[in-house]
Parts: sequence; C-alpha cells; structure tokens
Amino acid sequence: MMEKGKGCLQAFSMVAVQAGYAGLNVLSKLALDSGTSPLVLIAYRQIVSTLLLAPIAIFLERKAASKITGRILVQIFVSSIFGATLNQLLYFIGLQYTTPTIASALTNVLPAMTFIMALPFRIETADMKTSSGQAKVVGTAFSIGGSMLMTFYKGPLIHVPSSSIHWTYAEGAVESDGATLASRGEEAIGAMLVVASCIAWAAWFIIQAKMSQSFSAPYTNSALFSAMAALQCLLIGIIGERDFNRWALGLDIRLVAVLYIGVVCSGFAVLLMTWAIEKRGPLFVSMFSPVQLMIVAVLGWSILDEKIYLSSALGSVVIVLGLYMVLWGKGRELKAKASLEGDKEPYEGGAAEGKQETNGALAIYSPTANAYPKEKKEGKVDEV
Repeated sequence: MMEKGKGCLQAFSMVAVQAGYAGLNVLSKLALDSGTSPLVLIAYRQIVSTLLLAPIAIFLERKAASKITGRILVQIFVSSIFGATLNQLLYFIGLQYTTPTIASALTNVLPAMTFIMALPFRIETADMKTSSGQAKVVGTAFSIGGSMLMTFYKGPLIHVPSSSIHWTYAEGAVESDGATLASRGEEAIGAMLVVASCIAWAAWFIIQAKMSQSFSAPYTNSALFSAMAALQCLLIGIIGERDFNRWALGLDIRLVAVLYIGVVCSGFAVLLMTWAIEKRGPLFVSMFSPVQLMIVAVLGWSILDEKIYLSSALGSVVIVLGLYMVLWGKGRELKAKASLEGDKEPYEGGAAEGKQETNGALAIYSPTANAYPKEKKEGKVDEV
C-alpha cells in the first residue's frame, strides 16, 4: 500500500512538473508578445536560476567545491553554451514566431534528435534485427515526419467552440501578434528554430554523457551551469539589446514570467525531476512529456484564443507516437541489458535498488530546463 502511494506521488509530481512547463510556454509567449526581448528573458531566467540553485548546492554539497578543477569548469562552460544559452535562445525566438502548442509539440522530437546524434559516438545503437532497435528507428522517423508536417503544412482550420474564458490582456496580445505572424508567414521559421533548439539540447546530452563521470555533484553542477549561462546570456543580451528600457521589469507580465520561469521551471521542477529519476529512472519522467502538450493546448485555446489547424493536430499525434516508440525501444533495450547482467528490471524500484543503466540522452525535459539527473551506479552517484 505504501509503495502504491509512493508511485502515485511520483506520478503526480511529474504531472505537476509538466503543468509547470506548460505555464512557462504560455507566460513566455505573453511576455514576448508584450514586447519583452528573448535575449532579456533568457538572461533574467538564468540569473534567477543561479540565485535559487546556488544556496541549495552550498547546503547539500558543501564538499563538492574541493573537487572542482579547471578542466571541469571548462567542460561545464561548454555544456552551458549548448544546454542553456543556445538552446534557450533558439527556443524563445522560435516561440516568438509560433504558438505555444506548436512549440510544446515540437519539443517531443528531442529523443529522436538525441538518438541520431548519439549514434556516431556509440552512445546509442540501431540494431534493426531487434524489436527495440526497430522501434527507435521507426519512432525517430515518426518524430521527424511529424515535425516537418507541423513546419511546412498548415491545412484547414479545425473549428472548435470558443472558450468562455476572457482575459483582456491576453486577447490584445494574441490579436496583434497573430496578425503579424499571418502577414509575414513566419510560423515555419519559428517551428524550425524550436527544432534547432532541440538539436542544441541533444548536443548537450552528448557532452554531458561524456563528462558525467568526472564530477558527481548534480546541484553544484547545476548552479555553475546556470551561473555560466547567465554570464553568456547577459553578454549576448547587452550586445543584442542595447535599449535598456527593454530590460526594465515592472509589476506586469514580464516580471511574472521571469520569476515563474526561474523559480518554478529552473528550481522546483529540476528538484522534482531529479528526485523522480533517482527513484524511477529517466524513462519514467519522459513518459509524462506529452502531458505538457495537452495542458498547453487547453490553455492556448481557453486563454490565448489559439487557433488549431489540421497540421498541428496531426503533427502532434505523429510526434507523440514517435516519442513513445523511441521510449519503448529504449526501455526494452535497458530491460534486456539488465536481464543479461542479472539486475532488477529498470525503473521498477529506481536507482536505489541495484545497478541501473540509464541514458541521460532520453531523460526528456523542456528545452528550457536546467536539469542534471542523478544515477546511482555501483555505489557512486553520477550525473547522466
């Protein structure tokens, strides 16, 4: 009974995380539509993230500072370029030119992109003689096909009843922004930028997989990661956004978005995912990724009066199918490896029970998350 209760708590926590990221998409879109520069948004986000994570790292990992070397700092710096600065810059600029629902749906191509990029480094395999290998390859094809469908095909408008919820601020922002998008035809550009952000995020997974054994202090790693990303984003922001009036934060949607993204998405969400991955493994967390898409779709329809087109609906379904194919294939692969090694089944009982071989490349997070999941392997806590 107690184990069942823990399982429900873990599942509820992951739903809460995805709901938090859904709010990120909607609030960020409103902030961008209100005139906030993407450069300013990501700079403030990393600053808030650093201020939040640094005390946690100091409190939980006081001894980690003595293990930090120049090489580790360089590795974290390079990691932050791909995992935070580049991926968030591309994502928020893409979000500026598309809808939250499309952006949320396209982030589900992350495991497919990671799978492709991991093949040359032999972090992943594609054995077409096995069902797991076939599932990963076919799922990757589905994910890419769905993203191309959403990017290059619009299709007819799907008529759904109008929402009874009216938010004057959101209605004004969406109305003006929607007209601009329709006239300039930049939805495709926005979608491609979101996919590009997933490629940058996938590159971060590859880098992280290579450096994960050199520094096993996830909270300290996250704090340093955010601090370096904050410096990078500030430098880019100062160069690219010289109108300092756009850096001002009043008591409006800009301040709400910055605090929400930094505290909820870079703080509490990271801690919850780290805890869930330690208990159940990365595939457990990954399975909840489509929940964000459903919540964003509802919020976009009800609050932002977002229009749903055939391409968005079909593309989302195809991408989610591809996502679960890749996850199913990876789960089968890990189960087979664990069986050969005489270990317990992965993701049942979590990392704390026996060895658990997990691939961080498939621990899916929003491209705007700074997450360093932990793994217990042969008595050692590592990042993945």
